[in-house]
Amino acid sequence: MLDRMISTSTLDTTEAERRFDLREVVSFVWRQWKFIAAVTGMVLLIASIGFLRQTPLYTATAQILLDPQREKAPGVEAILSEVTLDFQMVESQMAIIRSTMFLRRVVEKERLVADPEFGSGTAQDVTGSIDRRSGPPDARRPAPGRFDDEPIPPAVLGSTNALKNALSVTRAGIGYVLVISVTSADPARAARLANAVGNAFVLDKLDARFEAAQRASAWLSDRLTELRNQLRAAEEAVAQFRARHGLYQSSANVTLNQQGLSDLNTRLVEARADAAQKKTRLELIRWIENKGGDVQNVPDIANGGGLPNLRQQATVLSQQEADLLARYGAPHPLVVNVRAQRRDVERAIAAEAQRLATGVKNEYALAQSRVQALEQSLREATGQTSIDDETAIQLRELERTTAVNKSLYEDFLQRAKVTEEQSTFEARQARVITPASPPGAPSYPRKAQYFTITLFVGLMLGVGGAVAMEMLNAGFTTPKQIEDMLGLPLLTSVSRMDARDLTVDGKLVPISRYPRIRPLSRYSEAIRTLRTGIQMTDVDHPPKVIQFTSTLPGEGKTTIALSLAASAATSGLKVLLVDADLRHPSASRVFGMHEAAGLVELLLGKVGVQDAIKFHDDAGYWVLAAGGKTQNPTDLLSSERMKSLVANFRQTFDLVVIDTPPAGPVIDPVVVGQISDKTVVVVRWASTAREMVKYCVEQLSGPKRVAGVAFNLVNDSQAMKYGKYAYSYYYGARYYKKYYTE
Repeated sequence: MLDRMISTSTLDTTEAERRFDLREVVSFVWRQWKFIAAVTGMVLLIASIGFLRQTPLYTATAQILLDPQREKAPGVEAILSEVTLDFQMVESQMAIIRSTMFLRRVVEKERLVADPEFGSGTAQDVTGSIDRRSGPPDARRPAPGRFDDEPIPPAVLGSTNALKNALSVTRAGIGYVLVISVTSADPARAARLANAVGNAFVLDKLDARFEAAQRASAWLSDRLTELRNQLRAAEEAVAQFRARHGLYQSSANVTLNQQGLSDLNTRLVEARADAAQKKTRLELIRWIENKGGDVQNVPDIANGGGLPNLRQQATVLSQQEADLLARYGAPHPLVVNVRAQRRDVERAIAAEAQRLATGVKNEYALAQSRVQALEQSLREATGQTSIDDETAIQLRELERTTAVNKSLYEDFLQRAKVTEEQSTFEARQARVITPASPPGAPSYPRKAQYFTITLFVGLMLGVGGAVAMEMLNAGFTTPKQIEDMLGLPLLTSVSRMDARDLTVDGKLVPISRYPRIRPLSRYSEAIRTLRTGIQMTDVDHPPKVIQFTSTLPGEGKTTIALSLAASAATSGLKVLLVDADLRHPSASRVFGMHEAAGLVELLLGKVGVQDAIKFHDDAGYWVLAAGGKTQNPTDLLSSERMKSLVANFRQTFDLVVIDTPPAGPVIDPVVVGQISDKTVVVVRWASTAREMVKYCVEQLSGPKRVAGVAFNLVNDSQAMKYGKYAYSYYYGARYYKKYYTE
């Protein structure tokens, strides 16, 4: 279980490293910092030029408070409904400020048509119409015909749209404060226009209220005239009806009608209700008497008068009688006395119940008399004592109509007075709480923000371009790429050698002899690492026949093959170098044997092995040149004689190095790979396309035939920027000279 946990933890760590490796990021920045810096600098330069060419803009801000508690005229109630400043209402107020018709008034008042920023710049375009809403309160009374109904001249419309684009209206938090901002190239102009918009909004609210009061006053005046005529007609109808039926009222009755008619009606309703209640009680008592029942069971009687006390006395006497009977018996004087007392109490209870029932009857009669008296008083008050029911009904209808018209007329008369007062009282629903002042710094472009964004964009473009360059770089640069894509180890990394590196004692040394002349050099150490890597691929059966190939020409596979042979010969091994590149025998040219008999003649049987193989004194190993030209190199290399020849070489020599053509253009390396122990693929660092290398490796991959990959022509200064994965990093002068000295 512990091993499994450790294994799981290791896998998780490996996956995390694959997802993100900080060292790879640092290496990437190290490799591409010049490109990223150049792109960023270019973007900053362009942005700086653009910044200098931009016109600075200034934003001035004014704040307006919308008063949620609308003020009222002292002593009167406002006729308009209360305004609730909810979210929708505040948004509506903001829309009014942004509206074209509202901003038109600001444009014409401030004469923005002649302004070079907001208008055409010529004074003749100004319409000359001054906003009637601006000016003293007495001069702001609207004339007949709305100003908003007038067509907008094109010049004014253009200035209005320009002001609308420069205007911003927002809400400060969730309160009732509106923030009005105007942006302009002139800070003073921005403050002036922001204050102009704010003041225009405040005046607009006042004028809207004034116009509403004026319209209400006009409507009420017309309505009062109609109600006055209706009241006059109703009173005349009542008077004519009374005169026609001979109904007249004294002044006392008129006064009574005016003051106490409502009270009489109320008292009559109460009296009738009381009489109905008493009638119900009386009918219940009569029903019980008719059924032969006892009126004592009526709730109102059972709990009235002295009946509760009498019943209590009767109960006590009954208990005493029961006790005495239990002691003495019925004839005993005490028992007789108690019985006599109980009968007296029962007779008193019956008399009291009858008295209460008689009281209910008397109360009902009294209630009826009261109702009749009130009805008579009401008839006398209305003058209907001597008229029939139909005439009385008609009279009451006429009088009710007159009373309703009179009440309605008085109510509208009061409202008309209130409206007249409201039309002269200007309650402010909005006010400027923070006027705008000229800003000291431009709002656009903001230097810090502008260059911060520019720097960020430049870095993103630089990093993006660097990533694109890395992706477009199709070559292998690190062992990790070799292992991930090819599944092969990186056997060595051979640094690029220039003429200065190959100069020994003032003479230019061929690179094929360099490991023999400078055995402690970085180059020689890389070749020894290659030899060791090849041997370690099969420790039990070290490979003796090594094939060298590449993907494309020019990757240095011949140089690596010659260097490996020289390194092995320096170690005392008997080495044979076979130039199997029958198409372009580069190795043969290095030794000046390109015209000598070689592998072709040997395979054709024209010469013997002793005549074809030559020992090269300077190199220290045996060489089998390619030989003459042939039209069928692949057939020769795949022949049985070639297989027999390689088998013979394996027995004769300690190490056989075969230099073959590139595997990309021709099939020869695949053929030779079948008879070789191991194949080494030479890849030019950061140059050869990865897909091509992968394809060639797949072609060469027999049963574990490919030993690995050798990087060639590695740029040490660039390879160090890919992290501490490449061998060349350690072979560089920075570390190598600390340990080895030539």
